[in-house]
Amino acid sequence: MDRNPEAQLLESIAREHERAPSRAATVLGEAIRERHAGAVAGILFYGSCLRRDVDEGVHDFYVLVDSYRAAYPGPRLRVLNWLLPPNVFYLEARDAERVYRAKYAVISVDDFARTTAPRSLHPYVWARFAQPSLLVWTREPQTRQQIYAWLGQACTTLVQRLSVFMPAHGPRQRYSLAALWHEALGRTYSAELRGEQPDTIRQLYEVDAPRYDEIARLALRVLEAEGVIDAVEERGGAVETHRSQYAIAWGRWRWHLARPVAKGLAFVRLLKSATTFGDWLPYILWKVERHSGKKVEVTDRQRRHPILLGLPVLVRLVRQGVLR
Repeated sequence: MDRNPEAQLLESIAREHERAPSRAATVLGEAIRERHAGAVAGILFYGSCLRRDVDEGVHDFYVLVDSYRAAYPGPRLRVLNWLLPPNVFYLEARDAERVYRAKYAVISVDDFARTTAPRSLHPYVWARFAQPSLLVWTREPQTRQQIYAWLGQACTTLVQRLSVFMPAHGPRQRYSLAALWHEALGRTYSAELRGEQPDTIRQLYEVDAPRYDEIARLALRVLEAEGVIDAVEERGGAVETHRSQYAIAWGRWRWHLARPVAKGLAFVRLLKSATTFGDWLPYILWKVERHSGKKVEVTDRQRRHPILLGLPVLVRLVRQGVLR
């Protein structure tokens, strides 16, 4: 194996981003850049529409901006984005053929770098971008390379933070890469308010297992080179890693301490999006129905007052376990 596993990881990520964006992603990316003229450094496409390679549905993007001051004309959105990034918006864009729809999150390049790093308190960003994404636009080649580096950091962060939950016998852990991803995806999704069922989360890995395995294998080698993990050995279809029992115990405790904080922040973000998203409550309930099968009707009064009257609906869904 190459003596520079970080370079190999970045090469793997770069190959993943060689595919051409869909027509919908291109049109929506242009509309996003027009809305935040001059502030956009890069646009990342991710989520179910990317995985399924379809133009229907609501497309998901992360928009990396130079600063919040450059992204918005007024102070309110700047402050909201600075206090709890990202801000989430809805957008529709039309070409000669059809109307395309997007949900996009705005985050500064500095905050994106910080929230993909291992010290980040919660997995909101790094868990998303350890999964497949596509850089549909970037301002210049050096920005593209920097974004690839942050995506690589998201991958190593996920492996570092969640591999501690693999079975341990003293300092030794032996597990399959499939088991690692099932554990990691299950735990990171559970740290948010999501409607996905466990089988749906498992399928994220199953439909693209070779990609996930390659990313995890390279991330483990990066962690070994950095001294985070003492040794990594590949044994058939499994890997065996060695690190101190203290590091394993501390990693587990750190996750258990951070998870309720992440849950709380996820709820606050959900409420914050009501001030930026537009027709917010029907969209949230549509997502709940799509992922869980639970249909919830919304009244005109709830649509007009989504926080005041919609909040009890969300609390009830959390109590019922529909939003977990």
